[in-house]
Amino acid sequence: MIHGAFCGGWAFERFRQPFEARGYDVRTPTLRHHEGEGSAAVGRTGLADYVGDLEAMLPELGQAPILVGHSLGGLLAQMIAARRPVRAVILIAPSAPWGVMPTTLFEVASAQALFLAGDYWNRALEPDYGIAAAHALDKLSRAERQSVFDRFVSESGLATFEIVHWALDVRQGSCVRARNVTCPILCLAGREDRINPPSTTRRVAERYDGRAIFEELSGHSHWPIGEPGWESVAERALSWLDRVLDEPQELPDEARRVQSSR
Repeated sequence: MIHGAFCGGWAFERFRQPFEARGYDVRTPTLRHHEGEGSAAVGRTGLADYVGDLEAMLPELGQAPILVGHSLGGLLAQMIAARRPVRAVILIAPSAPWGVMPTTLFEVASAQALFLAGDYWNRALEPDYGIAAAHALDKLSRAERQSVFDRFVSESGLATFEIVHWALDVRQGSCVRARNVTCPILCLAGREDRINPPSTTRRVAERYDGRAIFEELSGHSHWPIGEPGWESVAERALSWLDRVLDEPQELPDEARRVQSSR
């Protein structure tokens, strides 16, 4: 399970439990420079660095592990799946790869505001409680929101640039060759998520030419791994895994129907 921006492996403390109860050997690594040490080096850490570190773990997990990625971690999961054998991928509110256009004015405005902040791609970005409370942790109670935010750490300006301003990135750091991802994919997006909205996540799913299923999660925002109702999100992922792992031949027929949950 690969966490999102400003977080650590702790983000899956709850979400991992139903998987472990079903017998899965769950690993929740913390990305480089996300241990809370406040290192300025995180600002110059790119997506390729994160992917390289995660790839180094894969031999421990067997020939074809299952990847679960949230937000930034969802993009990293896609990048790994395009490079290594993977059995299945679950993307939860995933960041979009290179070439996927934003679908909302909020995404465009957020990118513009970040760009106007200066050369952010060369430095560490500090978490902002106002932004997190309004758009990432908005479904949590005030007390829990503060508790989660207190664990946030600095994020890479370079990695953020590679995601948010991909059109300006000549190295195409967030590029994912969709045709190289051959495993089944489940894409989940909260209906009220403004950071990685369902309309954009649907576009991510459509890149995989029938190998991905998209579902919109009613009542959820950007933190489906821990906000109220996270248990049903975990159960949906587990039931999907049961089907694709036991009967993978049935996936293409369903995957052609890009659907939304009711």
